Amino acid sequence: MAQDDPRRLIPRTDQLMGLPAVRRARERLSEEVVRSLVRETQERARRGELAPDQVEPAVLGALAARSASTLTPVLNATGVVVHTNLGRAPLSAAATEALVAAAGYVDVELDLRTGTRSRRGAGARAALLTACPPAEDALAVNNGAAALVLATTALAAGREVVISRGELVEIGAGFRLPELIESTGARLREVGTTNRTHLRDYAEAIGPETGCLLKVHPSNFRVEGFTSGVGAEQLRPLARAHGVPLVADLGSGLLTPDPYLPEEPDAASALAGGADLVIASGDKLLGGPQAGLLLGRAEVVARLAGHPLARAVRADKLALAALEATLAGGPTPVVQALHADPDRLRARAERLAAAVGAPVVPHDGRVGGGGAPGVPLPGWAVRLPEAAAAPLRAGRPAVLPRVHDHACLLDLRCVPEPDDDRLLAAVRTALTALDGTDDGTGGTR
Repeated sequence: MAQDDPRRLIPRTDQLMGLPAVRRARERLSEEVVRSLVRETQERARRGELAPDQVEPAVLGALAARSASTLTPVLNATGVVVHTNLGRAPLSAAATEALVAAAGYVDVELDLRTGTRSRRGAGARAALLTACPPAEDALAVNNGAAALVLATTALAAGREVVISRGELVEIGAGFRLPELIESTGARLREVGTTNRTHLRDYAEAIGPETGCLLKVHPSNFRVEGFTSGVGAEQLRPLARAHGVPLVADLGSGLLTPDPYLPEEPDAASALAGGADLVIASGDKLLGGPQAGLLLGRAEVVARLAGHPLARAVRADKLALAALEATLAGGPTPVVQALHADPDRLRARAERLAAAVGAPVVPHDGRVGGGGAPGVPLPGWAVRLPEAAAAPLRAGRPAVLPRVHDHACLLDLRCVPEPDDDRLLAAVRTALTALDGTDDGTGGTR
């Protein structure tokens, strides 16, 4: 390298690592992360992207912007309440507070009164039983798929699971419940047809090899027209007569009926109607952390809890704390979004639209997460140019809109009202980034 090469002026690593601001950053970031950011900035200078005297401020800026997690908080302006790609349910204030408290040492398996070991997750179990009175016992595992795997393993490994062909569904990311169930060592005994299954189909299939009867709520699709199915209340006498447990996988996570979602099954009704065990997710309509919920007869739940697999899929202390607080605390963000007042949503949308010179259009939100497929949630959206979507996603705060019909739509249903000003600032920044021309969608750039 020539003596007059400006790259010789690039600050050395030890000089940069010794800066007071860099030393402070090493208290919240690992040594490896800090050194990596320093090296990346030095490499940018060696490539001529930065002048040597810009290296130090660039390092300090990169460290200030870097957090220990790469997950980015997002304002959900899609109108989809349980958005799988955004982590499904946002936690309530009570659940968030419980999560932080549980990050330290907590009595997750300890009776502080006696100093002896206690039942893990007793508080979450008690909260589940209070929220779903027909359940005799409850167990929480790490997600809904794990709950189904545990149930079919404990009840039917090496035996048959009797299920309607119309309920052999595929869930997100290409996971198919038949393959999930067969991975446990259980054998599927399919009955009926895709559109019609009758009680006699189940009766003819039950035999010495039957481990359980399984009902699966389709969740993310509907079959309409020439159809028939068999409910838990119809299957109950058959299951009792043959001494086999009846399991209902509800998926979406309602514990009790919701008048806004009259066709969505709930755990209390399923148990009262005859199911011995109900499976649901904690991070969908319940509005809590990722968890698989198993509720039902004490004998069946105890059988699952005592199986060796229960240890492998158990919920951790953070999920247990957040689950209990979700059940014991106030209304969750999911409940608030589902029951949002359309007139209030319109007023908020009009305020945002007026501030940026954009129109407001009717817009139906959705439950999401496989819940209540096809059920609209009437509301309103601010219509922006389609090109605004990219800078909104890349902004701070990041905003996820709905891109539809060549427009960028902002539905405020899932945006907490205290964040309206942050959303407005993000929209203004995104529109400023555009070229200032009208793209013909009815919005302005």
